[in-house]
Amino acid sequence: MDSFSNPDKPLLEALYAAQQIAFAPVVFQACRALVKLGILDALGGSRDGLTIDETAHRTNLSAYGVQILLEVGVVAGVVRELWREGEARRYQPTKTGECLTHDEMTRTNVDFVNDVCYRGMARLEEAVVSGAPAGLSEFGRWKTIYPALSSLPEPARTSWFRFDHFYSDAAATAALQLIETLSPRTLLDIGGNTGRWAQRCLAANPALHITIVDLPEQIRLARSNAELEGVRDRIDLLAIDWLDPEARLPANLRPDVIWMSQFLDCFSGVQTESILRRVRAAMSAAAKLVILEPLWDRQRHPAAAFSLVCTSTYFTAFANGQSRMFRYDELRRHIDAAGLQIESEQHNVGISHSLLLCSCREEADRHVESSGFRDSG
Repeated sequence: MDSFSNPDKPLLEALYAAQQIAFAPVVFQACRALVKLGILDALGGSRDGLTIDETAHRTNLSAYGVQILLEVGVVAGVVRELWREGEARRYQPTKTGECLTHDEMTRTNVDFVNDVCYRGMARLEEAVVSGAPAGLSEFGRWKTIYPALSSLPEPARTSWFRFDHFYSDAAATAALQLIETLSPRTLLDIGGNTGRWAQRCLAANPALHITIVDLPEQIRLARSNAELEGVRDRIDLLAIDWLDPEARLPANLRPDVIWMSQFLDCFSGVQTESILRRVRAAMSAAAKLVILEPLWDRQRHPAAAFSLVCTSTYFTAFANGQSRMFRYDELRRHIDAAGLQIESEQHNVGISHSLLLCSCREEADRHVESSGFRDSG
């Protein structure tokens, strides 16, 4: 049975689950307020829990406001209520409440949803119908979010980059190990953004030269990134808009390794295939393509899969209206159609990523022996 649904759920249980969906935006904002107003922190600092009045005093809030939020927290499973007859009710955070206050992934996701997605997500239905990111109008008039990233208002800009970096940074160690195994002299970082990954690669390999490829707006961010000052002599910057079907890599670029991190999920399946074909045309017979992507059906636990599937709605409503988080077989099909083959793969890298090592199909019989990788079969 599919672990994400249960058709045999009793009616009252199903009805309760339906109300959780109906009031999910309310619960989200109430739980966020429990964190932002310091209520969960106050409760967590008390071994025996706090009454409503004690919580109100410690947080400098009204007893009314505290009670409203605590009662939502109780029905949401974020707060537990302790009560004995004749005594005032006391409250403590549950394990879920502790995740909201102390787990970095949860806090990153909450800020991303609130600051980037929340208001514009009301236009998700329109985005699905039109195939365009209707929610992006919340921030301005752009066709996709990517040229807008440097212009997003705060706190949306900070929350977007924190979300992006949190997941990619967690996979950096394994990714760097693979790059080291391949021993490239030149690397093409497609979708290199601000140059954060390039800087880490260059610091690890003094002989490496990197070309960062991205939209003109992102190239400007990389050009002004102070963290790259010590390695600028080993970086070239190249502006390409891959949505232009005629966009090609320069013929004189023949990198040893091409790197794509959280890049292909920014495009529709047709666009992904087109990009991979154009990249394949620029590869020498010995070149390798390394893809780092979160594949939602290759997660180690349901919480990660749930988060990734829901993140696909961000791509629909804000990013471009056409892309999503891939399943493994979908991405593999696009790779194969582009004349490439997955030589080896590693899943559950960092928090949620899969690391795929690809080569041109005529080179597919030359399996690359890479530590920690298994033949994809």
